[in-house]
Amino acid sequence: MSERSAAGIDPILVEVIGAALASIVEEMGETLVRAAFSSNIKERRDCTAGLFDAAGHMSAQAEQASPVHLGSLIGVVSAVLDRYPLDAIHEGDTFISNDPYSGGGSHLPDMVLVSPIFVDGELTAWAANLAHHADFGDRGHAHIFQEGLRIPPVKLISRGETNEDIFQLVLTNCQVPHERRADFRAQLAANRLAVTRYVELAGRYGRQRLMDMTAALLDYTERRTRAAIESIPDGEYTFTDRFDCPELDEELELKIRVAVSGSEVTLDLRDNPAQVRASVNMVWTALYATVYYAIKTLVDPDVPSNAGLHRPITIQATEGTIVNCVAPAAVNGRTETCQRVVDLIHGALAPAVAERVTAASNGANTGVHFSGRDTSTGNYFVYLETIGGGSGARATKDGMDGVQVHVTNTSNLPVESLETEYPLVIEAYELVQDSGGAGQWRGGMGIRRTVRVEEQDVQFWLDTSRQKSAPWGLFGGGPGTPARVELSEGARPVEHGHTILQPGDRASIITAGAGGYGPPEQRPRELVEQDLADEVISAETARTVYQLDV
Repeated sequence: MSERSAAGIDPILVEVIGAALASIVEEMGETLVRAAFSSNIKERRDCTAGLFDAAGHMSAQAEQASPVHLGSLIGVVSAVLDRYPLDAIHEGDTFISNDPYSGGGSHLPDMVLVSPIFVDGELTAWAANLAHHADFGDRGHAHIFQEGLRIPPVKLISRGETNEDIFQLVLTNCQVPHERRADFRAQLAANRLAVTRYVELAGRYGRQRLMDMTAALLDYTERRTRAAIESIPDGEYTFTDRFDCPELDEELELKIRVAVSGSEVTLDLRDNPAQVRASVNMVWTALYATVYYAIKTLVDPDVPSNAGLHRPITIQATEGTIVNCVAPAAVNGRTETCQRVVDLIHGALAPAVAERVTAASNGANTGVHFSGRDTSTGNYFVYLETIGGGSGARATKDGMDGVQVHVTNTSNLPVESLETEYPLVIEAYELVQDSGGAGQWRGGMGIRRTVRVEEQDVQFWLDTSRQKSAPWGLFGGGPGTPARVELSEGARPVEHGHTILQPGDRASIITAGAGGYGPPEQRPRELVEQDLADEVISAETARTVYQLDV
């Protein structure tokens, strides 16, 4: 017989229920990926799934998801409940939303579908999933009104019947409506599966018992998180970093103060620049999702992903700033700033938990957008991809090369798929030699991806960062190389991230490397020799930085 707590909670059953909820969200995510039509979802897995209790507290989030996507989920249930009274929410309903300012989202391409789950006629939980609909190309980013269609929480499905008027309104505002229709159907299928699985789980254990065990799971996560925070020495830790993006003429200075006291941590981001007339502003949901991710990586990467993790964490950020913007600030590129907030947190706490942090990773969510008309089909196309870069070196290991880092987590789009679906050709896809910062443990390398366009008047848009500043190293490690974009001769220059390409024009996107960890002179000679043999570093770097006689 299992040992029970004084409150009558069976810890083994809590673990079983927690695993079952995690299984449901993972199955949701896989259903969405396998049923989706667009390459951004079926290949790059730019989506996520989650379960929430009746009040909107997160019970589980799919682990394969991008952490920043939590920002488009954590506010959606409360947004629905604010807009609809309980007696207007029925079994078989599904709500659609994407608006950062009225729908709980964090940027407009992330369309959220959320469905209530009824057990024994009572609202018991919510199933929600998000898919990034790579559709809104060739748009401005001065303010939110340029960035796409804003959707407050509205019923897309009412008692099992599709509201075709709402559906057509959304599709009419899309450039590639046939993709959107198919992807929305995949999202609906994922939510239907989650409702079925949750109701089955409630049938096995009983509604009230399932709710009690879910609440106990959140309490367990909170206790575990607090215990981990207590392992960080009490004190105040500060850090400052530079932030640039193609839309801004000047770099901004971002700051953080982290206060650790016992089992609680407070992150003060109030002293940051005002929101900007560019796409890189963060709404509070994006900020909270980023902070929760960053703290989890430092205190306990294996702690369950639910609202219990959030309870010991206090976030302070002034409204109207780049990290906590207000309407009508543009937010499409908010992930660039999210990545830098992770760097701030890791940089601040590096002196306290040196063995847990990494040097700065590539510091960007390098998004490339190519859009135009495909003359072979007569249809518009929108190709979106976020390209990985270097991952920061660690206390005992090199950084990883050419990967998505921190709050992203999407896959690359295979060349074969890209060239099949779009009038584009990949001429180079490779790691960049010498881009990882030197150190006892070297930083990861960035990526070079060269794209040749085959159609006229192709709109090219680049979202990235770390073009002016370099990802920093730790404890004597060197910086990674900055990012850049190179165009073929004769192509129009990129201005504020945008240009128009013609047939035969090439755009080479070079992502940033990552910082090294520890002094280069402490790197074992055999590793330097292997780096040289693998063309990770050049002969010059081997001689001048690592003092290797070659």
